[in-house]
Amino acid sequence: MRKWGPIALASATALTVSACGGGSGENRDFLRVVGSSTVYPFATAVAEATVKANPGMKSPVIESTGTGAGMKLFCGGVGAQHPDIEMASRRMKKSEHEDCVKNGVKDIIEVQIGLDGIAFAEATNGPEMKLTPEDVYKALAATPFGKPQAAKNWNEVNPALPAIPIMVYGPPSTSGTRDALAELILTKGCESDPAMKALKDSDKDTHNELCTKVRTDGAYVEQGENDNLIVQKIAANPKAIGIFGFSFLEENMAKIKGIPMSGVMPTYESVSDFSYPGARPLYLYVKAAHVKAIKSLTPFLNEFAKAWGMDGYLKAKGMVVAPEDVRTKNADVVAKMTLLDASGLK
Repeated sequence: MRKWGPIALASATALTVSACGGGSGENRDFLRVVGSSTVYPFATAVAEATVKANPGMKSPVIESTGTGAGMKLFCGGVGAQHPDIEMASRRMKKSEHEDCVKNGVKDIIEVQIGLDGIAFAEATNGPEMKLTPEDVYKALAATPFGKPQAAKNWNEVNPALPAIPIMVYGPPSTSGTRDALAELILTKGCESDPAMKALKDSDKDTHNELCTKVRTDGAYVEQGENDNLIVQKIAANPKAIGIFGFSFLEENMAKIKGIPMSGVMPTYESVSDFSYPGARPLYLYVKAAHVKAIKSLTPFLNEFAKAWGMDGYLKAKGMVVAPEDVRTKNADVVAKMTLLDASGLK
């Protein structure tokens, strides 16, 4: 797990600001950010630039916990002992927002910072896999279409695929990448069966179980919140497949290559125009109650808004730039600290 970044070793001594009246008696005068391993490298780059532009500012603490685990920390409450910002590689869930509100985190600012894709990749000398959501679902589901999982090799899933063992390194259940995998790929593959698609309306819980639960017999191997470890594993094993954020594929093209999904390669262009099936937005969630108490929070968000454009340094870091209307809308959210309307959350 990439928990501490190079700028994340902020001292917790000589604290001068009481963060938002937390009841624990703790004080804090530096920014604390938790969440997605996909957003992590972008957040650390922005944090470094913010510190450089604001002499004397304490270095933010950036923790790569995974989106789901980060949401739990973020929604734990208001005050110095709780994080200020959550990085997310998917949108906040309605249930998470309800947990936030229950714990006093009632005013939240949602900022879409850019795009990413769930990339499927293999070693440069890999078998030239070509996959569809249905192939991935049949290979990775615990009970594909409600039947016991029996596939050992890829050609048992689809005769056009090679006769090699199914070995996939991917994100854990706490990861937003795993959530996006379930929503964008596994569920699409599952719903290729009309009966499974109809089940969504008649029995949502069973539909979710059958369509998104991943096998646990060793064919799918969770690698924690360390996407670089997945890159290393598939680079060393030409018969294995890795699943991670697109930015990790882009920065490791000398060692690995993308696998087409439904005939579309994961590229900057296919993610930015959403023609790639695994394209997804990236977010920051901010506690409005912490904005005034944590002085570095606003400069950090302003720096993000400066960095996410076509000429910004986040593009060079591998982030896919969001469309202009999305960037304009979210720059306005940052400028006005507009609160999230939770009615659209699912």
